[in-house]
Amino acid sequence: MDKISALQVFEALSSSARLDTYLLLVGAGGTGIVAGELASRLDMAPSNLSFHLKNLAHAGLVTVEQEGRFQRYRANLALMRQVTGFLTDHCCGGHPEQCAELAAPATSANASPSCCEP
Repeated sequence: MDKISALQVFEALSSSARLDTYLLLVGAGGTGIVAGELASRLDMAPSNLSFHLKNLAHAGLVTVEQEGRFQRYRANLALMRQVTGFLTDHCCGGHPEQCAELAAPATSANASPSCCEP
């Protein structure tokens, strides 16, 4: 991943609405969530959600699949792994063994490490 691509991801996630949307999709894992359900869970107007989903899709953070009349969105977890790899490529001045805590699962109450395991 290059710096410009990483910046595009960070810019997309800099909006509270987009970050909330992305976190919901990460939590849904490979199942994803249809747009109407996302709008309902986020208490957001469908037109407003559409704007944010287009931004996330443009950054590559979400994928969309047509299912009849519905559009199902999924988080692009592979891209997020690339972003975290980009951030940690030069960990500890070229001594990644000193950065073991980065390899450990997140311990935040909101973290869901099982969604991202290979």
